[in-house]
Amino acid sequence: MAEHLASIFGTEKDRVNCPFYFKIGACRHGDRCSRLHTKPSISPTLLLSNMYQRPDMITPGVDPQGQPLDPSKIQDHFEDFYEDLFEELGKYGEIESLNICDNLADHMVGNVYAQFREEEHAAAALQNLSGRFYAGRPIIVDFSPVTDFREATCRQYEENVCNRGGYCNFMHLKKINKDLRRQLFGRRRRSRSRSRSPPRHRNHDDRPSGGGRGGGGYSDHRHSDRSRRPRSRSPARRSGRSRSPDGKRNRSPVREGSAERRAKIEQWNREKEAKSANATD
Repeated sequence: MAEHLASIFGTEKDRVNCPFYFKIGACRHGDRCSRLHTKPSISPTLLLSNMYQRPDMITPGVDPQGQPLDPSKIQDHFEDFYEDLFEELGKYGEIESLNICDNLADHMVGNVYAQFREEEHAAAALQNLSGRFYAGRPIIVDFSPVTDFREATCRQYEENVCNRGGYCNFMHLKKINKDLRRQLFGRRRRSRSRSRSPPRHRNHDDRPSGGGRGGGGYSDHRHSDRSRRPRSRSPARRSGRSRSPDGKRNRSPVREGSAERRAKIEQWNREKEAKSANATD
């Protein structure tokens, strides 16, 4: 019986847990959903809800003043945000993937999913980002059950044939150019190949509060009087050239499957409930 429940956990056959929440870490019904949204107590993936604010959010292709926007400037704005966020999250550990939704529905618009190589790194990032602000808006961060983005991504969107547009219930992930991707993720791979020692993480007080030119910038309500420092752009980023090394990058180890993750999450939640019950007694 236990094996059967674990095998259907988070699927359409599961009449208790919400399959959409398990697949994409969000549900259009929110708290009104008839099924449970069980948040994991630990996960390698963080969800930063509604964090990315695109410049044409009110009307696609038009700025808040009603002026048309060049698509290349919209993409530059997004890549500035992506690079700024990658550098900030990279202080806490190696990033496996960083995905940002282009969906328009309230429960998915601007959602950022940061998947770390290790769960401890995700926990450190969550602890340090909680209570902070970006571009004057509070950062809402939590563990996410999403570990396999292939199940969460809209394949029709990737083929440019999704007829639901921005209100699709699966992820429409914005893409960065290949040179920037090689620069950011290739740099991580090179650093790991040179040394197996853990990366040096700055203390909270050492972190710069400056942000990208796109109106970003991290701040903390406990240190809100600090002057902001502009983020410098690397020569490779400015020229659009890749600084990735010759040859193939090191491959990441194969992650456990969805069934194993479901079983682990279910076990963590049982342990959490048992601890709560013992504390109450």
